Amino acid sequence: MSTLELPRPNQGIWPGLSTPPRSPLRARIAESLFRNAVRNLPVRVELPGGRSWGAGGPDAPVMRLHRPDAFFHRLGKDAKIGFGEAYMVGDWTTTALADLLTAFAAKLTTLIPPRLQTLRRWVERRHPESDSNDVRNSRQNIHRHYDLSNDLFTVFLDETMTYSSAWFDGHDPRGALVEGQLRKIDGVLDYAGVRSGSRVLEIGTGWGALAIRAAQRGASVTSLTLSAEQKALAEQRARDAGVSERVDVHLRDYREETGRYDAVVSVEMIEAVGAEYWGEYFAMVDRSLVPGGRFGLQAITMPHDRMLASAASYTWIHKYIFPGGLIPSVRSIEESVREHTGMRIEASRGFGHDYAETLRQWRETFLARWDEVKALGFDETFRRMWEFYLAYSEAGFRVDYLGVRQFGMVK
Repeated sequence: MSTLELPRPNQGIWPGLSTPPRSPLRARIAESLFRNAVRNLPVRVELPGGRSWGAGGPDAPVMRLHRPDAFFHRLGKDAKIGFGEAYMVGDWTTTALADLLTAFAAKLTTLIPPRLQTLRRWVERRHPESDSNDVRNSRQNIHRHYDLSNDLFTVFLDETMTYSSAWFDGHDPRGALVEGQLRKIDGVLDYAGVRSGSRVLEIGTGWGALAIRAAQRGASVTSLTLSAEQKALAEQRARDAGVSERVDVHLRDYREETGRYDAVVSVEMIEAVGAEYWGEYFAMVDRSLVPGGRFGLQAITMPHDRMLASAASYTWIHKYIFPGGLIPSVRSIEESVREHTGMRIEASRGFGHDYAETLRQWRETFLARWDEVKALGFDETFRRMWEFYLAYSEAGFRVDYLGVRQFGMVK
């Protein structure tokens, strides 16, 4: 499914998902491993006929296996993809998706016995060639997620249209998402030293919030995106904010940029670069900066050992949400900067639990306003897919399997 098209409306269960793969031996193995994995987890797994597994008490999140045969066949075919697909088609449901996934995420490295983890490289799927992040494939990878529909993202994002972690900095996050997003943007701009008169390059436009904020400081911004939908809305938002003369948005790969700037900024775009291109990415930033120029970077991160262990794995997130993506570690960022640039990292700060809260608010808004999403032509399979994606990500940040960090660098 490496050439997965945008979700089709009103088709119920998407083609290819309606019939689970059949492999009785692998399904039996998957059932045994799953039952062993949940035995000590604080969850309850309920099966038809009244059986239940898990160590969870009466208040624990409940996972209901409606079609256990289909579930274990999907899990046996490919656990990292089949678990999420089974939720998409309703093989299982839950009373509290984020809480359930958090329980699994907290024990992620020990769910499979160590003696079996050595077999991963022979049984796990590898990334398809089409997911590599060369110039041609990067455009398609971005298109598959960010060109879904501007109206879709408008439904669940806040008014800044910022699709990255807010930074609450100890403030009460309830009802404060806009303030947290602006605080995050200002943090990146401050790290990059953006002020009146600065020539700024932004790698990854989003829907224009950072470019607009920088322009409001008096900077001139060149912003790069591979999403035609994002470009159009970012330009409209810059016009509405009265700063269009200071913001130029280009449909351009970062590798094609040749300008020179006082500051470069990039928020959660490096995750789409791919490990084989990290050196080229940081070298391009270095090349774009004048001497003394500064780089403000925000990146999702994961522990270095987990990054190395999972780098080659093809997961549900890759198949359905972010094709070609790879989350870096702090160490890999530091090494890339040291080996490929004349920059040095002067400051950094992490706020991963703020991302968990950001995702929680997005997910609750998405579900509360589902009728608006449905009216755009998205079906129930998409709803379950998007709910799983947001809850799955939230769980990762809750247990520190994932983090988010801002870096301030100077050339």
